Amino acid sequence: MAHAYRFGIEEEFFLADARSRGTPRARLRAFHAAVKARVDEAEREQLQCQVEIASPPTDDVAAARAHLAHLRCILAEIGAERGILIFASGTHPTARWRDQRPTDKARYHGIMADLRMLGRRNLVCGLHVHVEVPDSEARIGLMGRLLPFLPILLALSTSSPFWQGQQTGMAGYRMRAYAELPRTGVPELFADAADYARYVDVMTKAGAITDASYLWWHLRASVKYPTLELRVADSCTRLDDAVCIAALFRCLVRRVVRDRGLNSGMTAASRGFVMENLWRAERDGIRATLIDEARACAVPMAEGLEDLLATIAEDAEALNCAETCAHARRNVADGTSADRQMAAFAAARRSGAGERAALSTVVDHLAAETAAGPKLEPGGRPNVGPTA
Repeated sequence: MAHAYRFGIEEEFFLADARSRGTPRARLRAFHAAVKARVDEAEREQLQCQVEIASPPTDDVAAARAHLAHLRCILAEIGAERGILIFASGTHPTARWRDQRPTDKARYHGIMADLRMLGRRNLVCGLHVHVEVPDSEARIGLMGRLLPFLPILLALSTSSPFWQGQQTGMAGYRMRAYAELPRTGVPELFADAADYARYVDVMTKAGAITDASYLWWHLRASVKYPTLELRVADSCTRLDDAVCIAALFRCLVRRVVRDRGLNSGMTAASRGFVMENLWRAERDGIRATLIDEARACAVPMAEGLEDLLATIAEDAEALNCAETCAHARRNVADGTSADRQMAAFAAARRSGAGERAALSTVVDHLAAETAAGPKLEPGGRPNVGPTA
């Protein structure tokens, strides 16, 4: 098990007008131009009100955190200079999909032509984690065996309780909105790599997709890298939550690689339990009870998390990220971004604010929490302590 299981983290952010807290307009072009000039690791996203950053491949959790902290600080600085707030959450509390404009990029033009109205409605941000595996040909088999762990990772990340200026009553509405798109959700249980290759081959020859990067499942084999890519998580407002989920996924990948029997008997029923658990995680977040197929019962998130941490204990020690993985207990005990957003909204309403003003308070809270943590020192690097 000498393989390093290098990983990379991609974070998507929303942009909001600092005055209206809605979608910025005239200043977006200048913002994106400034980001492009200063941040090599930043990318435009499908909609103009979004931006993405990424950490380079690494086997060092603290280094990944430091890199993302630095990029978050730079984005916040560029935004402050232009009256734009930057925040991480699965959905935008105030923005309306009808007001969104697509990014001027060939790939996105093609996606918009294919998705039509659904492309403009895709007003969501996620956390994506790539983990390199020892044998890239084995990724399809590993993908199916990792599916039962997705609901816990989603629950720990939930940050999307609002949609189109309304309370949804859910902790993670993002995946409900994203489910409008084709080729999303839980991937099929492919028999083997050849079965998956046949699927991609027929889909491309039939003109359904250009390549496998147009398969937007919760978990997929990357086209560009020899990695498995986790896509189920909401964009995490707190950086430490994002790094924790990345560490958990990295350890899970190593666990299924070294234990070929773990979840090796996945069936259609098993996939059905995963889908039910994802729904429970979307609805209730860390308060969800999740179905345990082996025990034929539902268990609280706290118990499910302890089982997961025990499952990956050896891997977390080997990859030097046990403390980072243990951070997940804080989310279960104290709540996720969704809980904090709802608390900020409720406090504003109790103080007499109307719904729109209360939602603006939530956006302010998100922007402050996204930028919280290490501040830039002279020379442009953040002062980063040990990983939480």
